[in-house]
Amino acid sequence: MSPAPENAPEHCPGTESEQAGKASACEGCPNQNACATAPKGPDPDLPLINDRMGTVKHKLLVLSGKGGVGKSSFTTQLSFALSHDEETQVGVMDIDICGPSIPKMFGLDGEQIHSSNSGWSPVYVTDNLGVMSIGFILQDADDAIIWRGPKKNGLIKQFLKDVDWGDLDFLVVDTPPGTSDEHLSVVQYLKESGITGAILITTPQEVALQDVRKEIDFCRKVKIPIIGVVENMAGFVCPNCKGESSIFAPTTGGARKMAADTSVRFLGSIPLDPRIGMSCDQGLSFLEEYPDSPATKAYLNIIEEIKKVLS
Repeated sequence: MSPAPENAPEHCPGTESEQAGKASACEGCPNQNACATAPKGPDPDLPLINDRMGTVKHKLLVLSGKGGVGKSSFTTQLSFALSHDEETQVGVMDIDICGPSIPKMFGLDGEQIHSSNSGWSPVYVTDNLGVMSIGFILQDADDAIIWRGPKKNGLIKQFLKDVDWGDLDFLVVDTPPGTSDEHLSVVQYLKESGITGAILITTPQEVALQDVRKEIDFCRKVKIPIIGVVENMAGFVCPNCKGESSIFAPTTGGARKMAADTSVRFLGSIPLDPRIGMSCDQGLSFLEEYPDSPATKAYLNIIEEIKKVLS
């Protein structure tokens, strides 16, 4: 029987048990559905996943309990920045199954996955930056993805075991909001090969912070190391006068205080520059297009902090 997570109901069968989410002890547990649909027991595909992931040096999850805080835009700009060094090999895996925005943000709209004897090939932005997303599989970009947990789990597994990622310095995983199927699946599949850590994204207001606290709790329960928290959209910077004004008021102290309260590293704040959204719409690197923006300087400082943690 697999161990029960912390604060689980009495007689919890454990997240990996065949009875997870189905036992009488599971009734009323908020994670009942997630446990019932998550993969359980010895998985015959795990050796294949471990083999693929054995050539990946760092596996980074970009997480947030809250939607709309800029996980995908941060994933994009982080990956662009890491790949700026042509000797650094970077992969991006988009597991936001129902809202795959990564292809557009990398300028890869309309691209399709190619197969070879070694498996699926990532779609490449540059020679050292490859991307995998369900967005490359859809016949129409506007098609709704109406999938239950097991089908989502199956696609995530395919991304890990069937994609020929090759030798990577970084695999950056963009995730949907919350702590449910997709998150449990990627943690389960990467358990043996190891997750380097999670980068948590929030905005300054309390309504976002309260969900990110849940994400911190999730990481600790499933034993994902937390690299740190990033405060996104921390004020608006005028592109002309460089003046800054608060858009999402940090009424409870913002991400810096939350990080201190939860003993998590605070990586930094990124001001809201409207050109970030424009760059993402156009599939461009904001950091290269607008090197003098205060947001670019904030991004680069945060990326240096992340590298320090990983070194």
